[in-house]
Amino acid sequence: MSSHHRLDDSFEDPLVRLAHRAGLQTRWRDAWKRPQTLSTDALRTVLNALDLPCRTAGECQASLSRLVAEDATQPLPPLITADQGSPVAVPWTHTLSQRPYQLECEDGTIVEGIAQRTGEGTMEIAPIDQWGYHRLLLGDIETTIAVAPRRCFGIADALADSPRPVPTRRPWGLAVQLYSLRRSAATGMGDLTALAHCAEAAAQAGADAIAINPLHAGFAGLAERYSPYAPSSRLFFNALYADPACVFGQHAVEQAVAALRLGNALSTAEASPVIDWPTLAPMRYAVLRWLWEHRDALLTLQQRQAFAAFGARGGKALFAHACFEAIQAEPLATGLRAEAADWRNWPLTLRTPDDPAVAAFATSHADAVGYHEFLQWLTAEGLAVAQRRARAAGMAIGVIADLAVGTDPAGSHAWMRQQEILGGFHAGAPPDLYNPRGQDWGVAVFSPRGLRRSGYAAFIEMLRANLAHAGGLRIDHVLGLARMWIVPAGAPATAGAYLTYPMDDLLRLVAIESWRHRAIIIGENLGTVPEAFNAALSARGVYGIDVLWFEREPDACDTSDTPNMAPAAAAPFLPPDQWPRDAVATTSTHDLPTIAGWWRGTDIAWRARLRLLGTNETEAGLIAERATERSSLWQAMCRLGVADGEEPPVDRAPVEAILRWLSRASTPLRLVPAEDLLALREQPNIPGTVTGHPNWQRRLDADVPAMFRRDDVLARVTALCSEED
Repeated sequence: MSSHHRLDDSFEDPLVRLAHRAGLQTRWRDAWKRPQTLSTDALRTVLNALDLPCRTAGECQASLSRLVAEDATQPLPPLITADQGSPVAVPWTHTLSQRPYQLECEDGTIVEGIAQRTGEGTMEIAPIDQWGYHRLLLGDIETTIAVAPRRCFGIADALADSPRPVPTRRPWGLAVQLYSLRRSAATGMGDLTALAHCAEAAAQAGADAIAINPLHAGFAGLAERYSPYAPSSRLFFNALYADPACVFGQHAVEQAVAALRLGNALSTAEASPVIDWPTLAPMRYAVLRWLWEHRDALLTLQQRQAFAAFGARGGKALFAHACFEAIQAEPLATGLRAEAADWRNWPLTLRTPDDPAVAAFATSHADAVGYHEFLQWLTAEGLAVAQRRARAAGMAIGVIADLAVGTDPAGSHAWMRQQEILGGFHAGAPPDLYNPRGQDWGVAVFSPRGLRRSGYAAFIEMLRANLAHAGGLRIDHVLGLARMWIVPAGAPATAGAYLTYPMDDLLRLVAIESWRHRAIIIGENLGTVPEAFNAALSARGVYGIDVLWFEREPDACDTSDTPNMAPAAAAPFLPPDQWPRDAVATTSTHDLPTIAGWWRGTDIAWRARLRLLGTNETEAGLIAERATERSSLWQAMCRLGVADGEEPPVDRAPVEAILRWLSRASTPLRLVPAEDLLALREQPNIPGTVTGHPNWQRRLDADVPAMFRRDDVLARVTALCSEED
């Protein structure tokens, strides 16, 4: 990190003391394993953005005193985490050496005991054998003890629950971009019925899981904001994925399309190889609105009761999200786009969901609020049906949902949870091998201090929302459970800093919710990985991700301390039986090239076209490096016996051989993207781009049932399942 001044990283420095109390890391190792020290300029920028003045030693001390005072306002944290069967450490500032306590367990059991002082500021209570959330009473002071199982629900557990016999081979799953699927209907995009069809077809071919992109709520009135990784809320769903025929029946949907005269437009959208979101979204919402307006004639009494029950279960959070959408729709309808697009520009009385003005708005716009609750009901029902059908078809895991790393700071989630979400910052990444200028992802993330003050309620709420209808959850950028590179809004990505998160607490909560929902947890551990982080994931039963392109010989690429980083081109490929076993293995991800695209160098061509090459990179040089990599991979596959003969030319990628290579991975689950089963060259997304590449827009050519009847696809499935004898 360049700066005019270097930080004196000692606790004698008042700036350093303040930084550490605020949770900032002043030293770390970068993607090249070089030690880095946060510059004083960057540190002051971040601290000031955290509303912690630090220009002078006096300001640093005053800010530090404020943090200490805030932490002292609660006699006990509202939630304490612990491990099942281990003594529970309870923060305690009083001088008493003992204190009677009462524990009210989830199942109603009452346990009484004596808490013993074990050190300065700590009491200890006896181990708790029952995992879950328990109420602890220390005199008239109470807190919640979240006791975690030793590990998350795992793939072996899912196989034991499977509706079909446990396979003798290691299971595999399909990864799809849901919007890309087709199902012989003029929908314009893949929907939850397409997901159900795809899951059933994949299950028939032997798959035990289907991993999808995030289905988080977007902005109903701002169709141009369609990235699944920059949603409005991670608590609710994107209603564009709903298939209303699941509730209303296909005839009612056809009535709506005919009444709105959208048949030809939807057919045109369906025929397109890419999704024009700003054109398609209003059409799909128009159909949903028509069905809402005719609900009394179309819904049965039982369905109306189910909708009412859904609203009651959704409570304040669902109501607030529906209010957000309805409030935003008002100025959008009159053309006031700039004012509507960001709640921070709304009238002052509407900027917090608990303001009486919001309640008054909801009363006067009850139909609009009800409509957005209705959209959530349709989507949740569709996802629940897809998961049930996946399991009924024989999948042991079924749908693996995807949890984005953050949300749009102008969205519903940030509006609803202002005390828990870090305002004024974007998540991102420091300079690394792929992005020498660092990254600003433009999304807001949780505040560690805000989470602790609220007893992690917003984090638990988010986990439950995303596990409700899934057999697994992929956590995007799981490194954020330990630390997050935060960038002050408007500053360059290099002006950010790492903010520490309470990893042990968060992993324990993940383990509890994993078992409560009987769902596996996968962490996307790609990037600048802190030392011992992967070991911590493994110990808690969170699976990492082994990506083919990154699994290289550690001595050659010298990334032993930061696995899963992009290696040097000359680094030999690591045999799959030596890949980390506490992970899922995959050929690629949505941000990386497909097999055919990598073999041909399609990703290099795109990077050159979009001017994304590094300072010392040229297209010709990267093409030459790729040729070396192709030869290295081909020779490695020949040595393993999954390929033979001459290396194929660039336009004939050996997809089956590479899937046989993947089949040798000693991981408990293999995931293959649909693009690789179809041998497609184009990847769903190119990081660092907003325009110029059709991110999150491409559709697959084949209908999902037909896909698994194709001889080439079935041959690739066979290759993927061809484990060593």
